[in-house]
Amino acid sequence: MAVLTARSDLWGAWAVGSTWGVIALAFAALARWPNVFTFVAVMAVLGGRQLALAILQHEGSHGTLFKSRWANDVLTDWLCARPIWQNLGKYKVHHLGHHTKTGTNLDPDISLHEDYPVTRTSLIRKMARDIFGLTGLKLIFGLVMMDAGVFKWTVANNVERLPQEGRTWPERITTTLRNMGPMLITNGVLWGVLAATGHAWMYGAWVLAFLTFLPLFIRIRSIAEHGCLDRSPDMFRNTRTTRAGWLARATVAPVNVNFHMEHHLMASVPYHRLPQMHAWLRERTEVPEPPSYLQVLQLASAGQQA
Repeated sequence: MAVLTARSDLWGAWAVGSTWGVIALAFAALARWPNVFTFVAVMAVLGGRQLALAILQHEGSHGTLFKSRWANDVLTDWLCARPIWQNLGKYKVHHLGHHTKTGTNLDPDISLHEDYPVTRTSLIRKMARDIFGLTGLKLIFGLVMMDAGVFKWTVANNVERLPQEGRTWPERITTTLRNMGPMLITNGVLWGVLAATGHAWMYGAWVLAFLTFLPLFIRIRSIAEHGCLDRSPDMFRNTRTTRAGWLARATVAPVNVNFHMEHHLMASVPYHRLPQMHAWLRERTEVPEPPSYLQVLQLASAGQQA
């Protein structure tokens, strides 16, 4: 446990720096080859790195990305959470509920995976809504409403309205701007950097990736982690580790998030130690070989018509 739970500022800096490095290289490629094919490819890369930023926020919420609390809480919030319209402080509260209620109907994230398995046609429709931006537009609407204090903050699909009695319009506007401010600042910096290079138009790839590829990757990741598994408090039965090749790691499984059973068994293990923990579990227990993401999607689309 001492080996597995050892935190590292170097590994944390590498995770954040390499993620933004890939983002920079993607924009550089688009500036060098500005065509439709490159634009779509860069959107896919950016969607994968936006998910990586979300996973780094997740690491920071557990206090495992860096050694110091300040780096986990503040640095991770501004460099990882805010650029993708997230809030580490609110996420930390929400995510604690997920870990304490995994495998039960009280899990705040259950809406992300409870409907599976579905039919193949249904899964294709869901993914089509993702890739064509319909899910992303719903996401934007929900984020605005949460920032306005109308919806309870969540990263799941369920919507819970908050009481609005006694609220004035000036207070609503002030609350919205205050909550949206860090996102606007960080995205303004990103736009400003691109504009300074003479390529402000490339910020559109960042926005479109957020609306299209990111929801698709989140859906696949959520299905893989807890979809089509038992409703049970047993972490070996309610959480799944998934085998990830290079394509999966670039899209749906960044920062070793595919080792999800290991994470739920011991959430104090930093991301860079999860493969080692997985290897030890395979050696010392009867943990089965993890399926691939394609096998999980096949399982999730094996439902029967009503």
